[in-house]
Amino acid sequence: MSINISVLLVILGCAIVTFIPRIIPFIVIRNIELPKIVVKWLSFIPICIFAALIVDSFIIEDESLLSVDWSVLAGIIPTLIVAIWTKSLSVTVLVGIVCMATLRFLF
Repeated sequence: MSINISVLLVILGCAIVTFIPRIIPFIVIRNIELPKIVVKWLSFIPICIFAALIVDSFIIEDESLLSVDWSVLAGIIPTLIVAIWTKSLSVTVLVGIVCMATLRFLF
């Protein structure tokens, strides 16, 4: 099996282009003391992303109506409880994955 060099270069280029915007802000900001209001504002970003992912997951658009995917909502509820209880991103993600995998396996 030979590797096409152009495909390899495209993959490496995509990796670099994806990596740079994710890492450079952390490198630039790590030595800067941000104002308290900016830190408070930035603390809401994970909550907003989590809410957007949740809403996008369990609301389904059927023709012109919106409906709820009850199986996804059943997986979100225990995940949300664990997120509030533990305040740990890794535990929350693991519980969410296990809940959704279990629900999709059973239903």
